[in-house]
Formats: sequence, structure tokens, C-alpha cells
Amino acid sequence: MKYLVLGAGVALGLYATAAAAETPLMAPIHQFIDSFDKGDEKTAAKAFAPGGVAIIDEVAPHLWTGAHALQQWSKDLMADSGKEGLTDESVTLGTPTREDVNGDRGYLVVPATFAFKQKGAAMSEAAQMVVALKQSGGHWLITGWAWAGGTPQPATAAAK
Repeated sequence: MKYLVLGAGVALGLYATAAAAETPLMAPIHQFIDSFDKGDEKTAAKAFAPGGVAIIDEVAPHLWTGAHALQQWSKDLMADSGKEGLTDESVTLGTPTREDVNGDRGYLVVPATFAFKQKGAAMSEAAQMVVALKQSGGHWLITGWAWAGGTPQPATAAAK
């Protein structure tokens, strides 16, 4: 019986740790990434604060700001992907490594992996995504994000 109680306590502790790891700040980030990966830019845009955002990414011109930043970044990203022969692009998010909440403002650092095919070859890029958020109407919304990625590697080499 004591092993059953101990086992239940350990399981509950693991559940609490896993639940705590998924911070409410991640909700809009998942909405953005998951929707964008599916090609649903309209739903992805709902994760962002109205009035404009700031985006920093490795794709030229590297900085987008304002009310249409997401749409312009998306257009530039798609053009770059076409030019570089990228297909099957997706981002997988890890567990946040840093979270700061100051009133209605939040800051989050999240490890991420960008998986894609380049001219048919499976590739992977390890990165960090840094996100600034604002709470509005009881929900967190993205006000800006930056992508800091490494050099893409063949997927088999990146997995080692």
C-alpha cells in the first residue's frame, strides 16, 4: 500500500511539474506557431496584439515593425523559402528556459527547432525564440518576437 501511495505521490508531482512547465504565456506562441505551420495565417495573427508588433528573424530584411509586420514577414519568408528550395517547414517548441512577468507584460525564452527540407534533403536548425507579450482582456498576446537560430544541419547530423 505504501508503494501505491508513494507511486501516486510521484505521479502527482510529475504531473504538477509538467503542468507548471506549460505557462499561460505559451498559449499565444503555440497559437502562432501551430497555425502558421498549418498555413492558417488568419488564426496565427490572432495571437498578436493589435496595433503592431516587432519581428526580428534571419530572413532579410531581418526586421519588421508595425500593424502589418506579420503579413510582411510572412511574405518575405515565403519568398526566401522559394528561393532557397525549402519545403515541409515546421517549428517545434521546447520548454521555456526563462519567464518574466511584470504586471501585464511578459518575457519568454523558448528553445525551438526549425525542421524543413532543402531541395529534398531533411534539415534542422536549433534556435531560441524570445517573445515579448502583453496581457489584454485576460489573454496574453504577442507584441514582439525574435528568432536566434544556428546554422542549419542535415537532420541526421542535428539529431546526434
